[in-house]
Amino acid sequence: MAARPTIVLSDAHLGEIPPEAERAFLAFLESLHGRIDELLINGDLFDFWFEYRTVILRRHFPVLRRLADLVESGIRVRLVGGNHDAWTGSFLADDIGIELLDGPVITDLAGRRAYIAHGDGLLDGEASYRLLRRAIRSRPFRLLFRLSPPDLSLPLVRRVSSTPARIRGGVEGEADRADRLAAHARAILLGRPDIDLVVFGHAHRPDLIEVEPNRHYLNAGDWIHHRSYAALTPDAIKLSHWHPG
Repeated sequence: MAARPTIVLSDAHLGEIPPEAERAFLAFLESLHGRIDELLINGDLFDFWFEYRTVILRRHFPVLRRLADLVESGIRVRLVGGNHDAWTGSFLADDIGIELLDGPVITDLAGRRAYIAHGDGLLDGEASYRLLRRAIRSRPFRLLFRLSPPDLSLPLVRRVSSTPARIRGGVEGEADRADRLAAHARAILLGRPDIDLVVFGHAHRPDLIEVEPNRHYLNAGDWIHHRSYAALTPDAIKLSHWHPG
């Protein structure tokens, strides 16, 4: 029997994408039952996620229910924290059953040795962002943020989100970051002969580049403009776009 594929996706930004795009994403998750072995979500599944001790963000219940159903059906679900949803914790791990990864991480993916990261903070010129990233992911910041009730903090978070600007900007704004991340992936592959595959998100542009024979860079794109995902087996990698029906 042929191996069932691993699906890779990223940058759904649930909570900010248009309702029809979110409905399509939920339908896509429903379609995976019985068809795949693993789902890897490479960051920014949510436009914002924060785990409170006793509160679950109501707007994300539909996707949480579907992910829990996938886990209960025997599908492995792994999530890499992105720059919008790094504040994960015990609820997603213990109650939903998602395996949480703090990228960059090297792991096996569909029979390949893969270097996986969302992609934020990896490039030259991002030193100040890396300092900010470390600060806002720290335990003291989490403790302080948790003191603010969600009904007060979430509207503020939405005001500073860059996702509405990405929606308005179209695909043209993706090129520079996407090119730089592709170049960074190429450098990793050329410098690390033990790595077969580099997987990034963050750039929002679907990319599949064979850097050397059977050694690839993969970016699954996004659900803002592309509704794209990748299907991996030990023998092949394929980028696709979701067209229900």
